[in-house]
Amino acid sequence: MALVRSDPFRDVDRLFQQVAGGLSAGARALAMPMDAHRQGDSFLIQLDLPGVAADTIDLTVEDNVLTVKAERPAPPRTEEMETIVSERPFGTFTRQVLLGNNLDTEHIEAHYRSGVLSLMIPVAAHAKPRRIPVNEQADHQVLSA
Repeated sequence: MALVRSDPFRDVDRLFQQVAGGLSAGARALAMPMDAHRQGDSFLIQLDLPGVAADTIDLTVEDNVLTVKAERPAPPRTEEMETIVSERPFGTFTRQVLLGNNLDTEHIEAHYRSGVLSLMIPVAAHAKPRRIPVNEQADHQVLSA
């Protein structure tokens, strides 16, 4: 991905998931599944965060690492309740995404709706394709360094 073009992204993401504390790496990845797409001159990252209040989502970028932290509270329980199955994770979840140098981390937009966090990350101006003009020179001129 142009987040990171080849697939070391998945390996780095997995490493971050294993190193961070809390739930096991597998449970945490399930708690914050992600899709990433390119849309013209931007990248769209979408993370599923059902049951998370928008005010518990914390986004930071440092050294091209985007960190998403969110909290899903434990469901209320009473003494009369007997748990039969408990598969929905709760607590604090963290996911880190390595962003490539070609992205403009100063202009990330974040929107949260219906349990989905959407991040638009524009491609940096220096990474966009641009045309270079070719000047014609007379045959006797030599380019100087």
